[in-house]
This record gives sequence, structure tokens and C-alpha cells, in this order.
Amino acid sequence: MADDYLVRIGKLIRDARQHRGWTQSQLAEALGTSQSAVNRIERGNQNISLEMIARIGEALDSEIVSLGYAGPMHLRVVGGRRLSGAIDVKTSKNACVALLCASLLNEGRTVLRRVARIEEVYRLLEVLGSIGVRTRWINDSVDLEIVPSAELDLAAIDADAARRTRSIIMFLGPLLHRMDHFKLPYAGGCDLGTRTIEPHMIALRRFGLDIAATEGQYHAQVDRAISPDRPIVLTERGDTVTENALLAAARHDGITVIRNASSNYMVQDLCFFLEALGVKVDGIGTTTLTVHGVPTIDVDVDYSPSEDPVEAMSLVAAAVVTESELTVRRVPIEFLEIELAVLEEMGLDHDRTPEYFADNGRTRLVDLTVRPSKLEAPIDKIHPMPFPGLNIDNVPFFAAIAAVAQGQTLIHDWVYDNRAIYLTDLNRLGGRLQLLDPHRVLVEGPTRWRAAEMMCPPALRPAVVVLLAMMAAEGTSVLRNVYVINRGYEELAERLNSVGAQIETFRDI
Repeated sequence: MADDYLVRIGKLIRDARQHRGWTQSQLAEALGTSQSAVNRIERGNQNISLEMIARIGEALDSEIVSLGYAGPMHLRVVGGRRLSGAIDVKTSKNACVALLCASLLNEGRTVLRRVARIEEVYRLLEVLGSIGVRTRWINDSVDLEIVPSAELDLAAIDADAARRTRSIIMFLGPLLHRMDHFKLPYAGGCDLGTRTIEPHMIALRRFGLDIAATEGQYHAQVDRAISPDRPIVLTERGDTVTENALLAAARHDGITVIRNASSNYMVQDLCFFLEALGVKVDGIGTTTLTVHGVPTIDVDVDYSPSEDPVEAMSLVAAAVVTESELTVRRVPIEFLEIELAVLEEMGLDHDRTPEYFADNGRTRLVDLTVRPSKLEAPIDKIHPMPFPGLNIDNVPFFAAIAAVAQGQTLIHDWVYDNRAIYLTDLNRLGGRLQLLDPHRVLVEGPTRWRAAEMMCPPALRPAVVVLLAMMAAEGTSVLRNVYVINRGYEELAERLNSVGAQIETFRDI
């Protein structure tokens, strides 16, 4: 392998390690080697096999080099261009992954319409296929057909795919109805700090599920004699926690009341899907859900998940940061009303069409046109709250928006341990963001963006925020190793190019 390749690979490994927050010694321990060996690898002074590169990528949860492919994907962004025209919002990533997990409840054929073609979905399809569920893309690869197996082979589960998605945690709710004991790999996904599964366990223990976590796996045992005898009160109003409780309640033969439930968009989509399966759910859109479970579900169902409000916010932010006039179509307005109210306070010039329904017949959509605006920093801090508050996943986009506004904006991202730290990557593009503590960032605007080459943050939304800033920066920027963006967005670069961006996808090796 040529010396220049070794240097380039070493730099990729070093950047991935630093973004993971690891020292060379920590990486060495994970690989079973010495710190000096890691140092030589990162300086390009040591020959390195493809097997070792793959091991390093697995340890850092980063696609350093994909065996069988040309290498990790990067983006080259020519910034300073105005966007124009119209762009459609795709279906919800989080709804799609919840519905894939929910398909395990059904013994019949499930068809999901316009499923997001993203890495998170691909990983779940790999997991489903490995345990015996048949899936195939139909109708010109737009829709997804899922046909379950009479018996699931959990021993054959694709552990690598499972560990690359946190959504695997939502297999617990459906599987507890199908087998008395099973094992699942630990959940992975974005690097957002410590995220305990205890709230899931508190809810699922009420259905007789007991979990022991050892050797990188969840060991699950189900006691059929235990069932909810009073309302389940969730200790955290989390989306996936609520979804897991719903999935467990759906095939529980009786009525389950779930309190302090999330009423967010993906939870509502899951409730609509459960109703299509014949499970009655009262209280959809509120924090108290009453589920009338049925012990057997065997129906052929056809369902269309609704559009993604976080993607819609991404596209609105793209227009704001690049000072563009852009129409974002099929925006699920119910889940963006607080964000738009904050933007109106900041001075955003926009209008919206009358409401119409999504393909599921329940979610309200609008088309939203954003125009160049002179923004002022909001008086109050930007902070998330459970729905109907400002969406947790939309907070990072306000870092880029606040950076183009006049004045100081305080962003308090209290939910995740690490995510606010990644927002300071905007400083490499000319931003002025001061990290006050792991959860609070002070943003000073307006910003004079400048081009830069940098590693993609290992968290989905901050990664997209960096991409949007690169689109606003005059000159050519490079964003390396964008697997995390592909986890949550379908063909984002190509779609942004269709409205005037100039983003090239390339690989080094």
C-alpha cells in the first residue's frame, strides 16, 4: 500500500477517533494493541491490513473503509449559492423504523408506502432478513413488502447490523409475544452520550419481560404469568419508550393504559398503523394512551407513513442559512408550529398554503415558502420539550439559524450528553459558538461563513447542520465520512442539488 494512502488512512482514523472522544490509549485497548502502534498508524508510519481497518472502523463506529466498496463517502460542497424552486419532504425516518419493528406483530403481509431509503432502514432490513423475515422493494423500489416467518431464528441475527442502529431496542416489545426467551445485541446509533434503556425496562417488566445485559447482548426472559394490572406510568416521556410500550400492549389480551406517553409524530404514526392492524388505541395525540390489545394479528395491511417534520426543519434551515427563497412541500405542520413561531419572532418572512392531509389520511400538511429575512436573536433561550414543544431533534438547526441572526442566542440542549458539543464544529466554518457546559451553547451572530475541510460529526443532526453551513460558506468545503447523514436522510445531497446547491459525492480510496 503506497505511503500516501497510509497517511490518508491514518488521518481518517485520527479524525474518527477524536470525534469519538477517545484517546489513542483507549483505541489501542479496544483493538488489543499498544498506544504506540495506534500513534504510528495515525501518522501513516505503519502498514495496516484491510482487516485491521475494518476492526478500527467497528471500534469507532465509523465507516473508515468499507470492504467491497471504494471507501467511505465524502461530500465536496461549493458554497455561497442561493437555493430556489420547490422540494418535497420525504416520509419520516423515525416512523418508518418504528413500523418495521411493528411489522413483527403481524402474521400477515405488510406493505409500507414510500419508505425512506436510508441506512437506518437498510440496517433493520438486514436484521429482519437474518432472522427469517422476507422483505422486498416493490413498485419501482418505492414501497416495501414484509412477509413474516412462522418461526424467527434469533440465533442467526445479524449482530453487526443490529449494533449500528438504536432502533433494535424496539424489537423487545413485539418479540416478547413470540418467544419466552431470546437475545438481542446492544443498541447502537448516534454517539449522543449515555442513554439508558431502564425506562424501556420499567415499562416492559409489566408485561413479564426481564432483561439481563451481559457480553454485549440483552438476554430476555418472559414470564407469561405477569401482565399489567394497573396503568403503566412511563418514567421518561420518550418516543421509543412509548413505542415499545405500545408494541408490547398491542398483542396483550386486554386493555393497557400508558400514561406520560409521548404524543410525537412517530408515535402517532405507529398508533395509526396499529389501528390498521385491528388494535384500538384511544387518546392518540395525548399523553394517555389506552390500547385494546388483541392476542393474534393476522391481516394483510397497506399503510403510508407520514412526512418527516425534522427533515422539513432541515430544509427550512437550509433556506434560512443560505438566504434563499425556497418552497418546502408536504410539511407536517402540527409538528413544526412551535419552531415556526420562534422563527417568526426572529423575523422570518414566510407563508404557507391551506392544510391538506398526508397519505395516511390523518396527518395535516402544508406547503411552506421561506424568503430571505433579516433575523434577530430570540429573547428567550432555545430549548426542546416533549411534543407539542419544540422538537428535540430540531434544536441543532437553530444553531445554524442563530449564527446568521443578529445578537446572542442561548441554546440549551438538555436531553443528550454530547450533542451540544458537536455544534461547536461550526466554529471551523467561521461560527462564533461558545460552549458553556455539555448542554448549553451561546451563539453569536451574524456569521461570516468560510469554507473548511472537516470530519463529519458522529451525530446525525449536528452533521446536517455542518453541511448547511458549508452550503452558505463561499468557496469549497469538504465534509468527510458522511455515513451518519445517510442513516437519516435519503439522497440529501442530490435533492439539495435539485434546488440549486452544488454538492459532489466522492470517495478517497
